Amino acid sequence: MKAALRRHQTRMLRVLDHIDQHLDEELDLERLSSVAAYSKFHFHRLFTASFGLSLHRYVQLARLKRASYRLAYRDGDSVTEIALDAGYEAPDAFARAFRQRLRQSPSEFRKSPDWQPWMDAFDPLDHARSLLMQQRFTPADVTIRDVAPTPVAIMEHHGDPATLPATIQRFIAWRKSVGLHPGNSQTFNVWFSERRPDNPADYRMHLCAGTDLPIAPDDPEVKPGIIPGGRCAVLRVVGHTHNLEPAALFLYRDWLPASGEEPGDFPLYCQRLRFFPEVPEHETVAELFLPLRPLSPLPPLP
Repeated sequence: MKAALRRHQTRMLRVLDHIDQHLDEELDLERLSSVAAYSKFHFHRLFTASFGLSLHRYVQLARLKRASYRLAYRDGDSVTEIALDAGYEAPDAFARAFRQRLRQSPSEFRKSPDWQPWMDAFDPLDHARSLLMQQRFTPADVTIRDVAPTPVAIMEHHGDPATLPATIQRFIAWRKSVGLHPGNSQTFNVWFSERRPDNPADYRMHLCAGTDLPIAPDDPEVKPGIIPGGRCAVLRVVGHTHNLEPAALFLYRDWLPASGEEPGDFPLYCQRLRFFPEVPEHETVAELFLPLRPLSPLPPLP
């Protein structure tokens, strides 16, 4: 029974990966049922039973999510281009679907995103994916590295996590203004609180771009800083890296107590290596760094 269930889950995961990789193409029932190797007469019910939303709605939400990222974070893409890539033949049809789900037109969202309806709109999508996409980690997935110090420019976020996307927008705009593209500047997140603290106002993190360029003391957006060097436990996460909490919990709950290591004096942080929407969500990559206390020196020989 368990083996049969795993086979079914593998087939459905194959469909989700295929959708992620082919959002620009036709994703009809016949094509996706073939990917799953299920009869097209039953696949739509199997999909709804597995994920809690219809195949049509899942595909629409996946396309709208990518479109919303491009609107918010990629100002070089026109609304018409984004609409066509999302599978709509005309911008007005895209605008109607976008407003229905996010309560703003694409142009309004690009100018001033309202992030709470955005989060509400894509909760069903994230929940559906989480049903089968719970990553499992083992101690063998963790490596210990000696990390060199990295000078960075820091933009602070302090407040409700729901407002974090607006901070990310400002961070991306600042990076563009100074030429620190992710291709030539490392990208880090440093966490000073839990992902969902009891009081949302206590949420605090740093968005960091690797650079040794001088930063003006009166710059209103960023300040200089450094990610210290030293020993770190490193866990590489591939796919759906918007939520690294399961990986962090594994490090703290499972790996650290059994390792005999002690945590160091700098917070948990990650380096983001591959980003959505430049790559499909299941191909995003991040490495989670848990700083460790330095090894004690060996006693001198008698």
